[in-house]
This record gives sequence, structure tokens and C-alpha cells, in this order.
Amino acid sequence: MLEPIFGGKNIEKVLFFLLKNQKCYGRELSKHFNESLSPFQKTLNRLETGNILVSFMMGKTRIYQFNPRYPFLKELIHLLEKAYEFLPAEKKILFD
Repeated sequence: MLEPIFGGKNIEKVLFFLLKNQKCYGRELSKHFNESLSPFQKTLNRLETGNILVSFMMGKTRIYQFNPRYPFLKELIHLLEKAYEFLPAEKKILFD
């Protein structure tokens, strides 16, 4: 749904996943969506470079979450919530 705006399906997946789950890590996304790890790692790095996400280490795992200092976080969350409302039920299940 937001893929054309965000420029890729993985960005949409990561942002919707974070909207519903608050935190994630690359391997978790890879297993959850049954897809390769590398594209998710690149997406997470891209979003962190853009200051949309921040990460921290928990043991040997890098955990990502929305950057509370991102100036448009409130607007981004609102957009994601609104878009999520319009997702078909079978797609919503992917993010819960």
C-alpha cells in the first residue's frame, strides 16, 4: 500500500512490523516473513542512517526501534496507523 511512497516493500514491512511490535531485529524479520535476511538488514541500516530508526545491542543482537527524536515520528506513526486500517485482513495478520 505504501510501497510506492517508501520506495520498497521491505521498508513497508519493517515499518508496519515496528508499528505493531515496537522493536525488531533482522533475523526476526527474516523468519517472520520467510524471506532472506540480507534485504532486511539493508533496509534496517537505511532507516537507521535516515534517523528514522535507532538501534542498540542486546547481547549479540542489534535491536531496532523507532527513533523517538525523529522530527516527523508522530506524523509517520499516524500515516502508518491510517494505512494499516485499510490493509486487508489477510495482510494485517502478517504484522501481528
